[in-house]
Amino acid sequence: MERIWAPWRMEYIEKCDEPCACIFCELPKKGNDRENLILFRGEHSFVIMNKFPYAVGHLMVAPYRHTADLNDLPAEELTDIILNTRKCINILKKSMNPQGFNIGANLGRPGGAGIIDHIHYHIVPRWNGDSNFMPVIGGTRVISQNLENTYDRLYPLFSEK
Repeated sequence: MERIWAPWRMEYIEKCDEPCACIFCELPKKGNDRENLILFRGEHSFVIMNKFPYAVGHLMVAPYRHTADLNDLPAEELTDIILNTRKCINILKKSMNPQGFNIGANLGRPGGAGIIDHIHYHIVPRWNGDSNFMPVIGGTRVISQNLENTYDRLYPLFSEK
């Protein structure tokens, strides 16, 4: 049997023993957006790359407000989230030419949320044939570009008007 080593995944697998700080609250407070994979800061929400992506270009849009409940977000915050989601789609189309997208929020642990206390939307670019034997049979995802290169490819596009 062939083995594929992905040692960077251990950080994701080893969860905090005690409650972890909310990345969607803490990372925007820090100054180094590239290091923290923040691509864009909007008025009520921001765009951040997924550190443990399902595919190259896997982005997330999160409100600055810490909540797990959509009902806590007023209309202007919800609008900012959807407009930034649209911005992500347009930038990914321009830079990576995906043939489709998976977009959505996982609400609560049973809904698949890894971070259950802070709502966030996933934007995952998809290409024909990107579900091959690796994830289906091998239970392994192959990510074809490192996070820093993906950040450098996407960041300038978020600055364009």
